Amino acid sequence: MSDPFDTAGRRDAVLAAWGSSATRFREDANAEEDLVLGGYADRLLVELAQNASDAAVRAGQSGKLRLTLENRTLSAANTGAPLDAAGVDSLTSLRASGKRDEQRSTGRFGVGFAATLAVSDQPEIRSTAGGLRFSLADTDKAVRELGGEPARELDRRDGRAPVLRLAWPVDDAPIAGFDTEIRLPLRDDEAVAAVERTLRDFDPSLLLALPGLSTVDVDGRVIERSEVDEQTVALTDNGTTTRWRCVVATGDLPVELLKGRPVEERLRQAWQVTAAIPVGDGPLPLARPQLLYAPTPTDERIGVPIRLIGTFPTSPDRRRVPDTAVTRHLVEQAAEAITDLVSGCSGDPAVLALLPGAELPLSTVDSLLRDELDRQLRAAVWLPDTHGQWLPPARAVAVDAPLVSIAAEVLDGVLPAGWWTSATAPALRSLGVRKLGVAEVVDALAGADGEPSWWHELYDAIDAVLRDDPRTELDSVAALRVPLADGRTVTGARDTLLPSDDLPAGLVGALGLRVVHPEAAHPLLLRLGARDASPASVLADDRVRAAVEHSYDSDDPAPVAEAVLALVAATDLEPGELPWLAELALPDADGDWRPAGELLLPGAPLAWLIGADVPFGTADRQLVEDYGADVLAAVGTLATFAVIDHADLDLTEVDELALDGVSEWADEVVDALGEEPVRLLRFTAVRDLELVRDDAWPQALRLLAAGAARAAISAGCTAELRDGSIVPVQPYLRWWFARRPLLGGHRPADLRLSDAAELVGLYDEVPQLPADDGPPSLFDVDEAVAGVLDDEFLAALGCRTGLLDVLEDPESAVDLLGRLADPARSVHPAVLPLLYARLAEALSGVEVDPPDHVRVAPDAVAAADRVVVLDEPWHPLEGRHPILGGADPETVAELLDVTLASEL
Repeated sequence: MSDPFDTAGRRDAVLAAWGSSATRFREDANAEEDLVLGGYADRLLVELAQNASDAAVRAGQSGKLRLTLENRTLSAANTGAPLDAAGVDSLTSLRASGKRDEQRSTGRFGVGFAATLAVSDQPEIRSTAGGLRFSLADTDKAVRELGGEPARELDRRDGRAPVLRLAWPVDDAPIAGFDTEIRLPLRDDEAVAAVERTLRDFDPSLLLALPGLSTVDVDGRVIERSEVDEQTVALTDNGTTTRWRCVVATGDLPVELLKGRPVEERLRQAWQVTAAIPVGDGPLPLARPQLLYAPTPTDERIGVPIRLIGTFPTSPDRRRVPDTAVTRHLVEQAAEAITDLVSGCSGDPAVLALLPGAELPLSTVDSLLRDELDRQLRAAVWLPDTHGQWLPPARAVAVDAPLVSIAAEVLDGVLPAGWWTSATAPALRSLGVRKLGVAEVVDALAGADGEPSWWHELYDAIDAVLRDDPRTELDSVAALRVPLADGRTVTGARDTLLPSDDLPAGLVGALGLRVVHPEAAHPLLLRLGARDASPASVLADDRVRAAVEHSYDSDDPAPVAEAVLALVAATDLEPGELPWLAELALPDADGDWRPAGELLLPGAPLAWLIGADVPFGTADRQLVEDYGADVLAAVGTLATFAVIDHADLDLTEVDELALDGVSEWADEVVDALGEEPVRLLRFTAVRDLELVRDDAWPQALRLLAAGAARAAISAGCTAELRDGSIVPVQPYLRWWFARRPLLGGHRPADLRLSDAAELVGLYDEVPQLPADDGPPSLFDVDEAVAGVLDDEFLAALGCRTGLLDVLEDPESAVDLLGRLADPARSVHPAVLPLLYARLAEALSGVEVDPPDHVRVAPDAVAAADRVVVLDEPWHPLEGRHPILGGADPETVAELLDVTLASEL
């Protein structure tokens, strides 16, 4: 058998060394075992592919590798430079690579072949230049024949000899078409299963790290590598092609970086870095994390989802990358390559997925790479704006996708839509890209001057942002500008009106309304405070109220009058519902202008009741014909009495209502309460009562007994005190009516209802009022339907309903005391015994002038000095008239200024 590599001589030399030093044998055995059981245990196919690639590079040709598993034997056949003496030295020396002078080779340490021992005890190399084999059994035999301490050490190791130190020649040639074949008879079923799994999971992208290989046949699965262009490599796996964009950088290491490194490492100054990513229509990021390739896979994980391949220094097992000056230099080059790769793909926002994630660094190398990549990406010009320009991250700004096109018109450096997402935001933010919120975009648009349709587009975009992000506050866009129909542009949508087909024409100029331009109108404005411009909402606008209040002083009140009357005509507004409308200037019958509240409808019942000498005019008849009595009544023109109804009214404000005697009423309220209330919770009144003619009160009362006037007269009045308590107070209208001779010349307070039997003799019954003797048209107007003067209405006017009603307030009680002293009156016999005690209780604490006479019988009175109050059992009083004092006779005696019986 031929032995071109003198394997016999090599064996003899090794055995001689072992024989002379058992320690040497032990050292070799331990070193090989470390590689098999540790560093190279799972790298079989990687090492076989790497050797094939290096062989092709040495031969200067495109390499091919075929991997087949047949008859429990793995065959790895490759083209390229065949086995030579230097290769044999490397294979049989453990740590003396035959490639140290090959600057671009992948293998560097001369230990990769040890990976074969993970599955085989009999690795064999067949080459066109000769072959050799290794054998655990033959090595075991040779050591035992050597005898001595090596043989005993072998026993201690359970027969695990260093297989790759002894080689035997092989005459068999590699399979046809290949220059080298490695044959691995697999050790056992476990090894077979491991190889089957490894073949099945072979990663085609490994060829990116092995540029010498163009084709790999993995048990019939053909993987091909081809160069599409300078930066694109195509990997075809069984007919399916994946294109990889690759950025390759090469150079020589500065000598000073290699100081302190191993000798053979210092001889290899050339470096190379490749950053690669699969691409389709855009970049296709790999899964995170990725392994760093140096140039075959290491155990160093990196957080960028790309394939990073480089001639990084590694530990002897090629699993770890130490933190050295060389490593840091290559990390800089790798970051530059990745930056170039990102820049080359930056027309597509998918490139942002190539940036490091937000997780903590996965390794020392990953930390170095992240820092360097951050520095370089910040400085690089690689982000696009919406105008096709390129800019560094510091000059880029992002806005929410719906706002991109609008913001780009007024801002520089706006990223296109799709670049800022929840997934990309952390990476872009870490690089210095600014994200502008909706409020900042709105501020930037403060000086914008677009067409109304442009503003509508902006509102639509903002509305989309608010829908997508409910956390965004509406207040943040409160300063949004709004174009109006009259050509103005205002800040803020509050109090603007969205145009409506129901809105009468010609209102904008007359009323100074802020109506949004029809082409800019958008539902978003409603959420920001705008209102739909319905007639009712327009009437609620402060500008309409201001126009009404100033209409009388206007040079030409007509436009405002016509606009407001048109609005009211389009609503169902009730008279008095908007009291301020009474200030609207309208033409009267003489052609002059007056506030609507100072005008009477032609033929109005109120006109007959108040006579001619009053501050009212008559509305122009043409105005009534044009708009109708209902519309004029709704703006305050009078047919009947006008009603005032206020909630939460300050007592000091009642003077402004111009009501007859209201200040006096307010003073009496304060006196009765003992303090001024915080506010009146409800205040109602009827205007112009003092203008009614004395002889017209029967007809006036019939008008007041109907509709809103009746409700106002019947309403109570409550006040809130400083301590928060709510107390009733005498209503203004009851106070006013009770003091005026409205009922047959009598005050309501002097009259009783027919069923108030306990007051018979003390108060006159309400007289029968005369039938209506006004003009026939008096009650023909719908707004002035006559009411009925029933007991409920009469009681609201102040007519007495019973003793409790009289004793309700001190003034009425004092009046009752005077009536008791009147000899012309009488008292119900059942009431008199209790009356003085009840009066004393009602007037407790009130200063009262005692009467000259005191009622001592239902139909008789006596001089006060002849009256005594019984405070003891009855006994003869010698000409005195006794009265009962109830439970507190002393108080009764004090009220009447009379003597107690016990004092006599």
